[in-house]
Amino acid sequence: MCGIVGYVGHNQAYPYLIGGLKKLEYRGYDSAGIALHKTNELQIVKKTGKVAALEEAFRTQNTHSTLGIGHTRWATHGVPSDANAHPHYSNSGNLALVHNGIIENYASLKEELLQKGYHFNSETDSEVLLNFIEDIYINNNCSLEEAIRIALKRVTGAYVILILSKEHPDTLFAARKGSPLVVGIGKGEHFLGSDASPMLEYTKEVVYINDYELAIINPDQLILKNLGNETLTPYVQKLDLELAAIEKGGYEHFMIKEIHEQPQAIFDSLRGRLDPESLNITLSGLDTIKEKLIAAKRVIIVACGTSWHAGLLAEYWIEELCRVNVEVEYASEFRYRNPIITPEDIIIAISQSGETADTLVALENAKAQGATIFGIVNVVGSSIARVSDAGIYTHAGPEIGVASTKAFSAQLTVLLLFAIKLAEFKQSASEELRKQLSKELSEVPDKVKYILDSTVEDIKVIAKKYQNATDFLFLGRGYNFPIALEGALKLKEISYIHAEGYPAAEMKHGPIALVDETLPVVFIATKDRVHEKIVSNMQEIKARSGKLISVVTEDDQLAISLSDEHIKIPASHEMIAPILAVIPLQVLSYYVGIERQIDVDRPRNLAKSVTVE
Repeated sequence: MCGIVGYVGHNQAYPYLIGGLKKLEYRGYDSAGIALHKTNELQIVKKTGKVAALEEAFRTQNTHSTLGIGHTRWATHGVPSDANAHPHYSNSGNLALVHNGIIENYASLKEELLQKGYHFNSETDSEVLLNFIEDIYINNNCSLEEAIRIALKRVTGAYVILILSKEHPDTLFAARKGSPLVVGIGKGEHFLGSDASPMLEYTKEVVYINDYELAIINPDQLILKNLGNETLTPYVQKLDLELAAIEKGGYEHFMIKEIHEQPQAIFDSLRGRLDPESLNITLSGLDTIKEKLIAAKRVIIVACGTSWHAGLLAEYWIEELCRVNVEVEYASEFRYRNPIITPEDIIIAISQSGETADTLVALENAKAQGATIFGIVNVVGSSIARVSDAGIYTHAGPEIGVASTKAFSAQLTVLLLFAIKLAEFKQSASEELRKQLSKELSEVPDKVKYILDSTVEDIKVIAKKYQNATDFLFLGRGYNFPIALEGALKLKEISYIHAEGYPAAEMKHGPIALVDETLPVVFIATKDRVHEKIVSNMQEIKARSGKLISVVTEDDQLAISLSDEHIKIPASHEMIAPILAVIPLQVLSYYVGIERQIDVDRPRNLAKSVTVE
């Protein structure tokens, strides 16, 4: 959530800051602001609404400055407003701060400060934190660096903060706990961001700041310290991203671009791991914990949102192929439930960003109890990647659209690779089945491309026809049940239409009461071992005048005959079919959103990465 940028160097700060905020818009926000260090003052301009409104406000301002910070806010404490937007001034006006995260004990800190005569111009916890730092700085005869360190030892919660001081014209102070922060290394300049996207055109060398680290940054030096005031050595990494990957490339929206990038994303997730000739799978991340994987009595998958749906499908795959008990947990519930964890457990964490706050805390708790952590993330160097004992990167490339598409299909790809390889380790599935799945998995990129080439125009027609529906029901059985959940989530996110996903057999336990001639019901009805059952469910909906939209195997004339609308996908093994079936549901959600004139890349109230509770 929220986007943070900062610059210190010998060039002008404003172009990087405003450009960086635009590149971070995908994270979700409701207001934006920038603070610039001037000769004798700190200049703050902030506006509710889009970054474009902030840019317009700066047209009448003098932006000459070589030091500045910027922020896009997603409201937590206080409604979206100019006053609650970041950056914030301290009471004296000598400090300015941007903050991503939540300070849980802000109320008690605020009460302390009110009793000392401090006043507040916003409802935010962030302004409280800034004035708490200033109070320590003024009353403890210490450096600003030390005041920040003392304050951060007192606060409870998550944060990334960037601070400007009127007294330090060439220094930017930054600290992190629980939210991401990247520092780009230039020649006589440093760039900061919530992720690397703002700095791609400026540098390929970055340092990922770790939890409980304080950075003191000037044009020529990055000093890292822990909260115990011990100096640390920054670990500089090379970025593998290209600027073109975070641009639209001729598409109207990032979401449709990323939908069409799925053949390549899946191919990249397979490349070097699945040999299409021998069908051998090589996953070096598994080799380091091979014995623990073989001996494990339980696999626990923790994730949120779309990643949770990927984990739910992985549960089916791993239990079928590896004959080991799998539990799939919402990370937000798992972290608070005091679950029973043992050193024999394998915890698989799935996260596109690798920064999901609930998932990260759940992992830290599980690791403290001796479990082995296996991360599946898309962002190299992310927090979950660093806390994991082993893992697999998905190689989906940057995903800018808030609604996950290519990251999901890449997650499914590597999770099925994981299941097949674990089955090989455990000798729990026949070599014939493993080879068949590997062969069909290698064919998925071409099949996804075929689906996108052959179905989009038909889906546009369906989207136009059902754009005014008030509700949708998505139904699937077996391997396709998680895809029903994902299809419903995508439609909710992108069109603001209420949608629910259910196992098709559960339809008669309540949802069938909703069925009438106005309700579109989407069936994921590919040919598999329960195909006859799903066809029976379709007939039950048909008998009650529901509108049937089905995703079907292309030669399935029976399912097609029952459907008001149908979308064909190529025949495949029942374990592979869900990866194909989700593609038309993503396209449907996109075009329904377009018909309803929704900002599909930045739907309301949503953030790309949920880095706070």
